[in-house]
Amino acid sequence: MRFSVRALTGQDADAVAGWRYPAPYDVYDASEDPSFEEGMRDPERWGELEFAVDDAETGELAGFLALTASADHGSVEIGLGLRPDLTGRGLGPSYIEAAMAFARERWRPSMFVLDVFPWNERAIRAYERAGFERGDIYVRRFPDGNEVTFLRMARPADPGA
Repeated sequence: MRFSVRALTGQDADAVAGWRYPAPYDVYDASEDPSFEEGMRDPERWGELEFAVDDAETGELAGFLALTASADHGSVEIGLGLRPDLTGRGLGPSYIEAAMAFARERWRPSMFVLDVFPWNERAIRAYERAGFERGDIYVRRFPDGNEVTFLRMARPADPGA
């Protein structure tokens, strides 16, 4: 499957909000993180930070992408999600590569970073196949007082580096 990236729309945000992943991946449901859903529904973020990813052949929404460039554009943090029925099918590396290609064109970063739950070996393997390396495990504290443990992964933005 080939992927294409475009600005997120309200219809896309509605669709993503309705996605339900099977346990234990249900922690990725938009309803589990109100700030995630709120950010995705903010039209000012569409095409700036929030993007839709389509199946390039059918035009169907395949996933979403959130990109945050550092102030100097040296790194880009990637957040992404694949539609539940597309997960576990080996699409991860090509999906991740489409996200990185889009970010490379937009910002020309030197590094990509992302956070993943340390228990999500399925996602970690996909990230490793896309060239990411495991980094530190850390606890992130959110404004609502919630604390979540993440694994930070990184890779050079230049595919030849």
